[in-house]
Amino acid sequence: MKAFPPCRIVCLTEETVETLYLLGEDHRIVGVTGYAVRPPQVRREKPRVGAFTSADIPKIIALEPDLVLTFSDLQADIVAQLIRVGVAVHAFNQRDISGILAMIRTLGALVGAGAKAKALAARFEARLQRLRDRTRPARPRVYFEEWDDPPISGIAWVSQLIEIAGGIDVFAHLSGEPAARNRIIDPKDVIDAAPDVIIASWCGKKVRPERIADRPGWQNIPAVRAGRIVEIKSPMILQPGPAALGDGLDAIEQILWGDYSGKGERV
Repeated sequence: MKAFPPCRIVCLTEETVETLYLLGEDHRIVGVTGYAVRPPQVRREKPRVGAFTSADIPKIIALEPDLVLTFSDLQADIVAQLIRVGVAVHAFNQRDISGILAMIRTLGALVGAGAKAKALAARFEARLQRLRDRTRPARPRVYFEEWDDPPISGIAWVSQLIEIAGGIDVFAHLSGEPAARNRIIDPKDVIDAAPDVIIASWCGKKVRPERIADRPGWQNIPAVRAGRIVEIKSPMILQPGPAALGDGLDAIEQILWGDYSGKGERV
């Protein structure tokens, strides 16, 4: 890095943007991914420099960043281009709740806000434990669909959040597979799993519950019979960061339990 702590940061994923805002370090951000929508003011405060698997490299270079934050192998080509021109890059790869908490702590350390980051992560941990310890009247079986064609399920942090909220992820056995291509399921397996609730979040695409209900053979799935097919907006649940641990978990709780007493609890 050109400076420590870095004064000029470009964030190419949503979760690092939100984390820096929560830490009160958003003044360091000079550019963000086009998908960044949390907190709402980021859309008017920070310039866009790319999507997720593509980025405007000349625009990023022109911002003279001390550090660029990326995520996963899906941004490997972007990372390589930046490194070749001498830009410092930190690539996160968090895939579960412990990884999210580690990301928060690591990012805090990178910007010289380690104490604030440890406190933020500790508040999330305490809230997760409170919800984990809550007595539930039952354990509904949940099918979470992160993409529809082909159907993909078992994303690790969502699977863990379902369990914390008192549900049972019917494809939890897939959560050890980080690559989406290894979590493609046969629609017939959903019929056999007989979920009580179907939660869907199709990244960049509106969920159509009626299309889910109309899939061949799905009419007798308990969730379909009961009309319990619900969308969670992807910015709340499909980015492995504070949003998933906060609003995403709130949404799962609301779907499973309706007027649960923890609704709206914040860190």
